[in-house]
Amino acid sequence: MAKVIAIANQKGGVGKTTTSINLAAGLGRYGQKVLLIDLDPQGNSTTGIGADKSKIERCMFDVLVNDIALSEIIQKNVCQNVDLAPATLSLASADLHLLEQSKDKHNILLDKLKGILNNYHYIIIDCPPSLGLLNRNALSASNTVIIPIQAEYYALEGLTQLLTSIRFVQQRSNKNLTIEGILLTMFDTRTKLSYEVMQEAQKYFKEKVYKTYIPRNIKISEAPSNGDDIFSYAENSSGAIAYMELVKEVLLNNGAEQGINN
Repeated sequence: MAKVIAIANQKGGVGKTTTSINLAAGLGRYGQKVLLIDLDPQGNSTTGIGADKSKIERCMFDVLVNDIALSEIIQKNVCQNVDLAPATLSLASADLHLLEQSKDKHNILLDKLKGILNNYHYIIIDCPPSLGLLNRNALSASNTVIIPIQAEYYALEGLTQLLTSIRFVQQRSNKNLTIEGILLTMFDTRTKLSYEVMQEAQKYFKEKVYKTYIPRNIKISEAPSNGDDIFSYAENSSGAIAYMELVKEVLLNNGAEQGINN
């Protein structure tokens, strides 16, 4: 049965979508069957992994609002061992529709996932930069949450709101939800500030902070515009090396030791 991981932070520009794409692609390269769910109305995971939005007839909006089966929108093998549940701009109105139409607003995605959990090892959900019903659905459907934070001033600002939202979901609909890890992104090894942010994160989140951090790297920024994950675009770059180290940490944390060092 799939491990469901939400990549969440209501703050924009922290590397959430980049992490979603590259974690999914990296897990796929380790032979894991992965579903990447784009739950962000901007649809950046959809285009960043190479899907053509102009050819998408149905997306996550139809799954959540129009009661379409998740299996009907999935695009197969967008990269090695990775399937995609795409998003388009129509998803922007999903919160409003869910608020008006649904009695069980927080568990729709959970119900939709039940039919496909046995098809994958991991399901990665790219959450929107907000704390609305889309985000609540993602958290209700997930086993764990990865929280990317930018290694800059005010990095931890706003996390209180996200942690409050996680506690709300734990109390209301998903008591087993836990934090998978805190990921430092856009880390600049030349600055004292990045290390100070790391120390601050470790102070609050202890061992939940990943040993791996994601450096500032132009190749990471270029890859999505080419419709590629970082491994396909520049596999020898510092960004690719860092994301593969993250993949190894995730696999080891989930008990998948065999083959990690190959």
